[in-house]
Amino acid sequence: MKKDANGKDVAVCPAPECKPGGPEALRADTPSVSVLVPVRNESRYIDRTLRQLLAQDYDPDRFEIIVVDGESTDNTRQQVQEYVRRHDNVHLLSNPRRLSSSARNIGIGQARGEIVLIVDGHCEAEDPQFIRKLADAFTVSGADCVGRPQPLDTSRASVFQRAVAAARHSLLGHHPSSYVYSSEPRFVPATSVAVAYRRDVFSEIGYFDEDFDACEDVELNYRLDRAGLRCYFAPETAVHYVPRRRLRDVFYQMMRYGQGRARLLRKHPSTFSLKTLGPSLLLLTCGAGLGLSWLSFWPAAACFAILAVYGTVVLAASLAIAVRRRDVKILPRLPAVFAAIHAGAGVGILWGLLVDPWRERRARRGGAAKDG
Repeated sequence: MKKDANGKDVAVCPAPECKPGGPEALRADTPSVSVLVPVRNESRYIDRTLRQLLAQDYDPDRFEIIVVDGESTDNTRQQVQEYVRRHDNVHLLSNPRRLSSSARNIGIGQARGEIVLIVDGHCEAEDPQFIRKLADAFTVSGADCVGRPQPLDTSRASVFQRAVAAARHSLLGHHPSSYVYSSEPRFVPATSVAVAYRRDVFSEIGYFDEDFDACEDVELNYRLDRAGLRCYFAPETAVHYVPRRRLRDVFYQMMRYGQGRARLLRKHPSTFSLKTLGPSLLLLTCGAGLGLSWLSFWPAAACFAILAVYGTVVLAASLAIAVRRRDVKILPRLPAVFAAIHAGAGVGILWGLLVDPWRERRARRGGAAKDG
């Protein structure tokens, strides 16, 4: 026997077949689970997501699905209401602020489960044992939260979406410190991967910061790590995400992530790293080189040299990825996808460090003037 995070005795089987979700895992007590699904305009995917969650091999009296809608302008809300009418364990809440962070907090406030799991409205959980494996991961590990891989789904993807999935899975396409594409079960920092939490974690470290509309999960998980709580990475609990369908969607997605990373850096300066700032430093260097080109040839030459090195690295990586995946059709699209990823992240970080603080100061001055 061992103690879990709450000091309770937990049975642990040391044999390999007794990993979380294995047939010999001891399940003397089935924990209750609240599945939070923040959505806004997800009519394309929400039906599939809810069907897969309701098909889980888990006692329906022991888990609930809480959909929190951010005032969708499509048919999302109507689709969810149909499930609410037919299933007692499906609930629909409203999120007037429309932010993902506020949606999560609204769901947590209403959740009754011992475990709170967050699932996006545009992901696939095809494994009917998904929730059971997640609950078992908590029981066997005794962790305070559980992280999972989040591979992009390519089963019904277009060539462009396959290119996005391949790029995001590569070392050039996601944050170097992230574990979201790992496959080894172990204890890891929660920052990049935690998506399921023991309910009492929120009483200890607080809820999601609603000043964030991207990277709110990273910020909460950073606080979780700083509090000394433990995160177990359970690769058997993977869900699949749908890749963006257009290049501009990739750019804007990464721009939001960049803004979130910048806000994280402003709130928690200890998260600073050159790896995070890499895309923005590339943009700044090249922008400065071109801006100073009227003074001398050399700044512009340095800029083009940097771009030539960057282009060579991206082309080499694209070729290696296409060969490794045996998918030559994605090769012409990969360089543009990488450029959108890096440019979007770079612009978002610069925006979050320079423009957002200026807007916030201006808003505060405006509020003070009104109060005066």
